[in-house]
Amino acid sequence: MKSERLDEFDWRDGTVRWRRDGQGPPVVLCHGTPWSSQVWAGVARALAARWTVYRWDMLGYGTSDMHDGQDVSLVAQGELLAALLGHWSLPRPAVVAHDVGGAVALRAHLVHGQPFSSLALVDVVALAPWGSQFFQLVRNHHAVFEQLPSALHAALVRAYIAGASHRGLADADLDRLAAPWLDAAGQPAFYRQIAQADQRYTDEIEPLYSQIGVPTLIVWGTADDWIPVDRAQQLHHLIPGSRIELIDDAGHLVQEDRPTELCLMLHRWLIERPGEQIEAAR
Repeated sequence: MKSERLDEFDWRDGTVRWRRDGQGPPVVLCHGTPWSSQVWAGVARALAARWTVYRWDMLGYGTSDMHDGQDVSLVAQGELLAALLGHWSLPRPAVVAHDVGGAVALRAHLVHGQPFSSLALVDVVALAPWGSQFFQLVRNHHAVFEQLPSALHAALVRAYIAGASHRGLADADLDRLAAPWLDAAGQPAFYRQIAQADQRYTDEIEPLYSQIGVPTLIVWGTADDWIPVDRAQQLHHLIPGSRIELIDDAGHLVQEDRPTELCLMLHRWLIERPGEQIEAAR
C-alpha cells in the first residue's frame, strides 16, 4: 500500500496523500477510523466511470504522515478537508463520508463554510453519545497500548477491524485495512487517533444540523453494531429534507459487507445531481 503512487499536499502537521481517478463532476470520499482511503477503493473504482473521484488519507492515517505530537483531532481534520478542497479548486463538490469522516465533512461545511453540492453520510459519527468502551480504555491508557508487543498489537487491530463487518472479512481485505497500523509508525498512530477522539467536537456542531441546506442522503447498515441504525433515523429528523436509505445484512463496514448495493445507491444519488437541481430551481 505504501508504494502506491499518490499526490501530496503539505499541511500544518505533515504531508497528506491523496489520489484522483475518473472524469466528470467531482466527488470527494472521506474515510473514518480506523480506516484509510482504502476503505473506499471499490466504490471509487465504480464511481470513476462517471465522476472525478478524490480519495484522501487524513493526517495520521493510511499513507499520510504519522508522527509523535501530531494533531489528528476532528478539529484538525475538518480544517484540513477545507484546505484540501481549496487546493483541489473544488468550490461545490459532492461529498460522501463514512464513520468519523462524517464529522469531518460536517465540520468543514458547518464550521468552515465549505459549500457542497450534496452530502451522503454513511454510518457516520455525528450524534452523542459515541465512543465505545474500548475507545475509553485506550484514551485513558494510550501510552501503555503504544508499548504493546507488535504481535499483540496486530492481533488487537485485526480483531477490532473484523468486528466492524457483519458478514465477515476475507483475509486479504482484513490485511488491506489493517496494514497502515502495523508498522513502527502505525502502531502509535493507531492509539494516538483514538486518544484524540473527543465527542465535544460533534457536540459543538450537532445543534447546527438543522441548518444544513444541501441535499443529504443518510445511508446505514441495519446490522451496524458500532453505531446503531436508530442514529440514521435521528439524523434524518435533524437534517431538513434529508433522504434515508437502509442496507440490510450490512454492519458498520457497508463498503465491505454490501459493496454492490452501496455503489448502486450512491450512483443513483449522484446521478440525480441534487445540488444542481436545487440551483436551477432558484
